[in-house]
Amino acid sequence: MPPDAPASASDSPAGAARLPPLPVVLVVAVALVDADGRVLIAQRPEGKSMAGLWEFPGGKVDPGETPEAALIRELREELGVDTEESCLAPFTFASHRYERFHLLMPLYLCRRWQGVPQPREGQVLAWVAPNRLRDYPMPPADKPLVAMLRDVV
Repeated sequence: MPPDAPASASDSPAGAARLPPLPVVLVVAVALVDADGRVLIAQRPEGKSMAGLWEFPGGKVDPGETPEAALIRELREELGVDTEESCLAPFTFASHRYERFHLLMPLYLCRRWQGVPQPREGQVLAWVAPNRLRDYPMPPADKPLVAMLRDVV
């Protein structure tokens, strides 16, 4: 079908219901990879949505902010580490529909930063071998990223 052709109900798979549109929320995340090939994950603290689940560090991209600038800012705020845009390698992304919004999350790889990651927002941190990431309960959007990291890191 040409890109400007209108979509019709017959274009969707049989029996598929159209879901109402949701706001798209852009967040950015990073897999910090240490010299031993382990990946840093953080456990969401009590009081936050999805508390107790493990995730890759990162956060929301502010209006007018690039994903890379947001990630550099979030790493400084959340973990007290500094890195540069040239140290952030785009890796993959997650696109996941939650109940109230649709999450779009680019994931970067980073092997160079300054400082020792420290939990600054009440989270628990863990350095995990990529083949053990599946042992940590994660939000639905993060789960597909685990197999990709395991195969690359």
